Amino acid sequence: MAARIGFNAIDGTRIEIAILELCRNLIVHAGGGELILEQVHTDNEIGIAIEACDNGPGIEDIDLALRDGYSTKHSLGAGLPGVKRLMDAFTIESTVGVGTRVRVLKWPSRQSTYHSMKAHL
Repeated sequence: MAARIGFNAIDGTRIEIAILELCRNLIVHAGGGELILEQVHTDNEIGIAIEACDNGPGIEDIDLALRDGYSTKHSLGAGLPGVKRLMDAFTIESTVGVGTRVRVLKWPSRQSTYHSMKAHL
């Protein structure tokens, strides 16, 4: 999909890494979930949106979860912070006891422009 849209090899690899990290989080932290890939459009560009949704335990402290080196599963703690850096837009919403939704966007040859987060406790 990334190649068809016109992403270069470097951005294609960034997209692949983001997908791998989001899938790993779905499996390790939530026991599964759903990953959706879709083309998104503006007046001038076509990009890729990736959304990971789960019904897992949720994230109590999103700021902490986005900090490099923080992990609840004894990993390197680079997953979500890395995804945020690799993509142009990053949104995370989580409700403890309900689940988490992460949505990221990548546009060809654009720098990161938008980050947001929302937690429900």
